[in-house]
Amino acid sequence: MSQWNTDIFRVINDLGNQFAFLNPVAVIVAEYTLYILALVMLAYWFTRSNRNRMMVIQAGIAFVFAEVIGKLAGKVYEHHQPFAEVPHVNKLIDHAIDNSFPSDHTILFFSVSVSFWLVRKREGWIWLALAFCVAISRVWVGVHYPVDVAAGALIGIISAFLIYLLTPKFGIIKRLLALYEKAEKRYLPTRHKSGSM
Repeated sequence: MSQWNTDIFRVINDLGNQFAFLNPVAVIVAEYTLYILALVMLAYWFTRSNRNRMMVIQAGIAFVFAEVIGKLAGKVYEHHQPFAEVPHVNKLIDHAIDNSFPSDHTILFFSVSVSFWLVRKREGWIWLALAFCVAISRVWVGVHYPVDVAAGALIGIISAFLIYLLTPKFGIIKRLLALYEKAEKRYLPTRHKSGSM
């Protein structure tokens, strides 16, 4: 492991000792924002907006694509988590010892958040900020090196842009979405618009 990577890890991870009152926040961001992201994706889907649904589809495909790239990258270069290699790590969450490169959490948040940003710029900035916080928190709690989250972010960003550009070229996705929406209108109750008396 390169010295600069370990040094930057130390700087971020030691923040947990200097600002211990922030450790619960770091744990929540590192571990549980995943569930918030899943709920938001469901909320976007069930707004019954074609634009939102296409955004969710693109985000999902981008994540799967990014994960495949991440797994391949992990075969080329690998190392264990900092708490398994570096002494006196401020480890705040339980984590199995396995390949730490790249960070799956960071891949997820950047692939989805950039997908959101590409479609909905205004609120997309909030998701990009959250993705950055998740990346930092994974180092703060001691389960990833900076290089792990940097690689995860890069893979997620590139994947989101590629899928955003390529998805419109695949007409089958639009056709499947149209079929789903047709079935939804047939089998699910519709929202009634109030009319004038």
